[in-house]
Amino acid sequence: MRVFLTGATGFIGSYLVPELLQAGHHVVGLTRSAASAEALTRAGAVPLQGDVNDADVLREAVAAADGVIHAAFNHDFAALAQHSAADRQVIETLGAALAGTDRPLIVSSGTGLADRRGPLACETDPPFSGAAYPRAATEDAAAAVCARGVRAMVLRLAQVHDTRHQGRIALHIQLARQHGHVAYVGAGENRLAAVHVTDAVRLYRLALEHGEAGRRYHAVAEDGVPLHAIAEVIGARLRLPVGSISPDAAAGYFGGLAGLAQMDLPASSALTRQRLDWTPTGPDLLSDLRALPDDVGH
Repeated sequence: MRVFLTGATGFIGSYLVPELLQAGHHVVGLTRSAASAEALTRAGAVPLQGDVNDADVLREAVAAADGVIHAAFNHDFAALAQHSAADRQVIETLGAALAGTDRPLIVSSGTGLADRRGPLACETDPPFSGAAYPRAATEDAAAAVCARGVRAMVLRLAQVHDTRHQGRIALHIQLARQHGHVAYVGAGENRLAAVHVTDAVRLYRLALEHGEAGRRYHAVAEDGVPLHAIAEVIGARLRLPVGSISPDAAAGYFGGLAGLAQMDLPASSALTRQRLDWTPTGPDLLSDLRALPDDVGH
């Protein structure tokens, strides 16, 4: 299959390219720089230089593709509404180019965007409204193109990790170094679902090959790791004290991350495992945190 991949040189993309190539697929990766294009060429993919917000570039790439994986997103929280609106437009462009075909479109989202109706966020839980949560515009857009007959599906990511990259936990580590101690709010029993990056990219591939239109798939290996456990491992690795702070003190320590640091975000992947025969095998989150390099957070 000829696969067009956005975000091809990002954290997930750097693992996804070899996963797809090893499975026999041909990968065309979107990239903005000559250096990243060279990296894709060395990896065995075909680089396409351009910007994800350039509709003409997207239409040209989709026209030559058998399937599309949209893994790019600007995670600058200071301009989240703006980037979410741009992502909606990207998905609409990709969907319009795929209309009338059975070629798959996989859109990346997050398990934290599920409007949880039970103990764990499930694949059947709808997303929050994009009007209330800007980042949910991604799922709104995926549903809209699916309603127009596009074989679109959503892959919701838990906290994706390896020993070098930890997503939002990297911000916790930076704050710990800045403050000289590691904090969690209250008892720290609120949880974060997690998945190793190698398991996440294998799920992308399975969804590309076997996914069904309109489905939501959850890349979740661990249903929920408590924040106090995460803080304790970070503290031990950085040799910093660890302790609880009150909700009133959360903004002073976490800043713009204060609300997220107090959310309980457990999630299940039971339906995904059943539907795509996916079984996570990678290291767990705490093991990767224990193996953090010495320069983490600098």
